[in-house]
Amino acid sequence: MTGTQLAFLAVTLLTAAVNIGMAAADLVGARFVLANSAEVGVPRSWLPRLAALKLAGAAGLLLGLCGAALRPLGAAAACGLVLLYLGALAFHLRARVLYNLVFPGFYLVTAVASLALNVSGR
Repeated sequence: MTGTQLAFLAVTLLTAAVNIGMAAADLVGARFVLANSAEVGVPRSWLPRLAALKLAGAAGLLLGLCGAALRPLGAAAACGLVLLYLGALAFHLRARVLYNLVFPGFYLVTAVASLALNVSGR
C-alpha cells in the first residue's frame, strides 16, 4: 500500500467515523447539539434529517472503499458532506456564532480531504 493509498484509507475512515458520531449525537439530542443548533438557528426538527445526511455520507464513503466500481459513490458522498458542512458554516456565520466555528470547520476539512483523495485517483 502506497502512502497516498494509506492516507486515503485513514482520512476516509476518520471522516466516516466523525460523521457517524455526530449523527448519533444528533439522533439522541445530545445537550451540546441542541444548544448549538438553537444558537445558530437550526430547528430541532431538522436534526433527524441532518443525521440521515451524515449517515448517508459516511455509508457512501465506506462503500467507496470497496472497489473501483464504487469509487464514484465515495466521491459523491464526500461532495455531499462538503456541501453539508459549508451549510453549517454558513449558519454559524449568519448567526455570528464564531466561537465554535472550529467544529464544523474540522468536519468540512475532513470531507474536503476525503473528496480530494478520492478524485485524485489514490
